[in-house]
Amino acid sequence: MSDERTPSTIEPDPDEETAAVLRETVEAFDCTSGTLHRRDGDELTLVASVDIPESVLSRIERIPIGKGMAGLAAERAEPVDVCNLQTDDSGVAEEGARATGMEGSLAAPIFGADDRVEGTIGIAKPERYEFRADEREELMTVGRRVLDHDDA
Repeated sequence: MSDERTPSTIEPDPDEETAAVLRETVEAFDCTSGTLHRRDGDELTLVASVDIPESVLSRIERIPIGKGMAGLAAERAEPVDVCNLQTDDSGVAEEGARATGMEGSLAAPIFGADDRVEGTIGIAKPERYEFRADEREELMTVGRRVLDHDDA
């Protein structure tokens, strides 16, 4: 089933409040970087980031659904995490993710009112870290806050 004609409810240019939610999320999870992508048909488009190296931004501007952590979180409609991006051999982490220098990483889908995946939110730490089930759930809750700000 293709979602090409269904527009995302995450704005392409988030307002300052939405960007602030991402920054606050990164801090609340004791992380150092984060991303927010919105769904555009069969891809995710980057709309906000925190401390992502310039060399990595071009690699993550557009991510196919099903590819990399954000794409897999969108495809599976569930959080995807890796305790060490640098050594992951599961096929989840892409080269762009490794280039961030981060290790512990978590990407979660953002659901709209109709339970459709509208985008993803991701956070990462510079050290090995295994995210707990409650942290995965909390990141999904934050995703709903992002939609609330965009819908205002």
